Amino acid sequence: MLKRIILLLTAFPLALVLIALSIANRHSVRLILDPFNPQAPVIYTEQPLYFYIFGALLVGVVAGGTAVWLSQGHWRHTARNRTQEAHRWHAEADRLTRERDAEVGRSKQLAIAGE
Repeated sequence: MLKRIILLLTAFPLALVLIALSIANRHSVRLILDPFNPQAPVIYTEQPLYFYIFGALLVGVVAGGTAVWLSQGHWRHTARNRTQEAHRWHAEADRLTRERDAEVGRSKQLAIAGE
């Protein structure tokens, strides 16, 4: 519950700031993608400034998330290997328990038959 309250207390002000930013920066800006002829570009796009700001923010979040995910690959690999090893040990313990129980059952049957 506390996490939800903190999320709401940070999300609403952040949303208000982003809305104010987009309203204040809605004039069109030309992004020229032709480095050889910037006076008369062949490739360009004209969008509101907030579009470029939010686009850069989105690219940064995706790039950061990808970098973190790639850097944690070693730990995911280790966790996967240890999980498989734990499953093998549990299966071995179950097999040994079954064998022990079967041996105890056989010895009880032999003891009863020998009486």
